[in-house]
Order: sequence, then structure tokens, then C-alpha cells
Amino acid sequence: MGTRAWALLLVLCGTIFLEGIDVAMLAVAIPSIRSDLDLPTDTAAWVMSAYVLGYAGFTLLGGRAADLLGRRRMFLTWLTVFLAFSGLGGFATEGWTLIVARFVTGVSAAFMTPAALSLITTSYEEGEQRNKALLVFAGTAAGGFSLGLVIGGLLTQLGWRWVFFAPVLLAGALLVAAIRLIPHQPHQPRSAESENAESANAEPENAEPEKSPVHPRRRTEGFDILGAATAAAAMLLAAYAVIRLEHGLDGWRLTVGAALAATTLLVVFVAVERRTPTPLVRLGILRTGSVVRADVGALLFVGAFFGFQFVLTLYLQELRGWSSLQTAIALVVLGCDAILAPTLTPRLVTRFGHAKVILGGFVLAVVAYGLFLPVGMDWSYAAMFPTLIIAGTAFALAYGPLTIAATDGVAESEQGLASGLLHTFTQFGSAIGISAVTAVYGLASSGASAGSDPDATLSAFRAALIVPVAMVTLGALLSSFGIGSRTKPPTAGAPAAPAAPTTAAATVIAATPADAIPGASANPARQGSS
Repeated sequence: MGTRAWALLLVLCGTIFLEGIDVAMLAVAIPSIRSDLDLPTDTAAWVMSAYVLGYAGFTLLGGRAADLLGRRRMFLTWLTVFLAFSGLGGFATEGWTLIVARFVTGVSAAFMTPAALSLITTSYEEGEQRNKALLVFAGTAAGGFSLGLVIGGLLTQLGWRWVFFAPVLLAGALLVAAIRLIPHQPHQPRSAESENAESANAEPENAEPEKSPVHPRRRTEGFDILGAATAAAAMLLAAYAVIRLEHGLDGWRLTVGAALAATTLLVVFVAVERRTPTPLVRLGILRTGSVVRADVGALLFVGAFFGFQFVLTLYLQELRGWSSLQTAIALVVLGCDAILAPTLTPRLVTRFGHAKVILGGFVLAVVAYGLFLPVGMDWSYAAMFPTLIIAGTAFALAYGPLTIAATDGVAESEQGLASGLLHTFTQFGSAIGISAVTAVYGLASSGASAGSDPDATLSAFRAALIVPVAMVTLGALLSSFGIGSRTKPPTAGAPAAPAAPTTAAATVIAATPADAIPGASANPARQGSS
């Protein structure tokens, strides 16, 4: 690639790096924010959940908007919004301001991330060049998340507001560079259906060309407003219902009501998409077996990964008394996927095909989480290290090939849609994983006095660890059905792994306040010094 191509890639990778460090740094800073602003437990929990809600609620719409409204336009617009509301969070003096800032930041990431991915898939030549760009993109995302844990700990020592201001500085630099480097699109992308229709009505090859050709119909004409509204509302309510699962049976009527409303709106959305001539989501894409299987597999894998990490951080801090910075440094080894994803995984996919590599990643994850099930009260870091390194390796093996399967065979005009679907599933997966382990932990520890029985707390952690083991086991069974569906490695032009799904990680990192979890004990002295 030439100098300008590398510069463009640096900007796009910088965006996903920005997203990674943003969510990781905030999670590390949450206890300090909570203490400084004197936030109640539910408000502190919503500061973390608001980002997930915004991201999961609008990712599907964001992915399709990049296809329909222009990738450059969506990227620049929502990067600007990300910058503005991250700065707003830094000036916040009330909890509601932080919640609004994080929600809108999540929404902006939901539009910005699919746009960045589709800019790569459409800006670099299919084959080795595109694969290299996508692999760098994937490694940068994982690196941003891993480094964000440590950077967040350091910045929090200077003052938690720097956790918001640092992304503003980076986003500003990226925005200036992006305006110069991202090329203007000559016209809006068109759907596969419109291209097929034009081909069917095309003039014969020997026909005399018209002197005044008609310009192609812009995709913004007849935009599916009703579909966009119902999709966003359904995803928001579904994400809210999933987040509320962490409360267990407490307020179950509200949880069930949100789930039923989300289901109703999804039915309405499908009906709208079937009848509109210009659907927001072409439902036929869901008939591609590999796409659906990969999206569901990503949901299970990512959910298990973040659910496990959530339990691990509570174990290290609440039972072992580790500080948030110590825990963050300990978890950096999980970021080994930043190195393995662009180096080892492509070789394995070339040799064995993505289906077998996906299955291998799931099997490694089962081993990793299974090894941690008998965790004891005084385990050394050396005893935990095999689980951490195997879990990071499993992530490197599984997520990239899952992305290949989720985007393989999808037309260029629907790459944003495919990316949006994948990110939607991964966001819901992370939320489901965290909420499920939280609910199981709360139920398992409900009979014990809060903080009075460490053995009972440890037993509750072990019970919660069954959730990620079950999820990756189910994912391994699901992925085994794909082994026979593809007998050869993907072609050179197949999309590779874009970004590790880091956005929901804001709720799972070392500094998660334990008393935001039902049944978890809090140590005020430790929280005050984190």
C-alpha cells in the first residue's frame, strides 16, 4: 500500500482504537467518579449501561445508514458527535449528565464503527491489500482495549475527568485527518436489488448510448423511515430488557414488559420491511446460513468472554482485595489476541478454513473457562495465568473467522448491513453474558449475609462461572454444524476480522463497583482508594 493508503488506514484504525480505550478507561474510573460525585448505586450502574444501551440499540441502523446515506458522511458526522459528548462527560457535575453523555456516545459509536469497517472494505483492493488492512484494524481494536485498562488506571490517578478529555484530544486529531484523507463518494451506494433491476433493463451492447444519460437513483430517495424507527425502538427495548436481567426477579414485570414490547416492535419491523420497496434491512440476508450461524456464534462467544471477565474482576477485587490498577494490569494478558489475530489466525484459516478455526476457538474457550471453575480463595496469579492466556488465544482464533463467515458472500452494497448485524449480535451477546452471570451470582448468594461469608461468596462466583462455560459449549455445538458447509479456506478477498467487540466492555473491567451487583459485597475503604 502507498503512503496515503496507510495514512487512511491509520485514521480508521485510530477510530476503533479510540472506542476501545474509551470504554476501558471509563470502567476503570467508575469508582472514582462515583465517589467524587456521590452517585447512588443505580446511577453508577446506568453510567456504564447507558453506553451499551445506545450502542446495541442503534448498531443495526448505523450499519445500514453507512450503506444508504454515505460512509464518509456517517463517519465524520458521528465522530464529531463522539468528540462533543465525550467532552460533555468530562464537565459533568451530575449523574444524569454522565448518563446522557454516555448514551449519546454509544449511539455515535453505533454509527461510526460500521462506517469505518465498510470504508475499509470499499477503499482497499479486494485480496491481500484488504485482508492486511482488516487484520491491522482488528489488532488495533484489541490493543486499544488492553491498553485502555492501564491508561485508564493512570489517568484516574490524575483525575477521572481526564478519562473523558483524553478521547476528545484523540478524536479531534482523527477528525482533522479524516476530513483530508477519506475520499468523497461520487454517489450514494445502491442496493443489490436496484443493481439487478438496472441490469435487467439495460440496453443491448450494440445499442447507441444516449447523449444525456440518466444518473442512478440515489439511495436516500424513499428512505425507510418507519423501518428505521421501529428497528431502533425494538433494539433499545430489547437491550433494556437484557440489561434488566441482572436484577433477577426484582422488578421482573418491567423486564418482561420491555421484552414483550421489543418482540412486538420486531414483528412490526419485519412486516414493514416485507412491504416497503426500499427496505432498511433486506430480510433475504438472514436466509444465508453462514451469516446467521456466525452472528449467533459471535453472540455466544462474546457473551461468554465478557461474562467470564466480569466474574473474574469481581473475584480479584472483592475476595482478593486487588486494586483496580492491579486487576487491569493482570487482565492485559487477555489482550494477546491483538498479536495473535493478525499473525497466527490468518495462517490457520488459510490451512484449515474458517469453520474449523472457529470450532477450535470455541473448544479452547471451553477449556479456559472450565479450568477456572474450581477457583480457590488463595489462588496465585500463576494458577490463573493458563486460563487467561488460553481465553485470549481462543478470542483470537474465534472472532476473526466468525467475522469472515458473517460477511462472506455479502454484496458490497450491503457490507454495512452485514457489519451492523454482526455488531448488533456481539453487543447483545456481551450484555446477555454480563446480565446472566450477575443474575446467577445474585441468586446463588441470596441466602448468605452480604460480605459476612467469603466462602459463600466464592461459591456464588463458581456458580456464575457456569454461565460462560455453558455459552461456549453451546457455541461449539453450533459451530460444528458449519464444518461441512465450507470445505476450503476463504478466498483472498474474503473479509477478515475487523474489530474486537469492545464497546460493552465498559461494564466488565476491573473497576466495576461490586455493590451494583445483587448480592455482591462492597468494601467502601477499597472503593475510596481505587
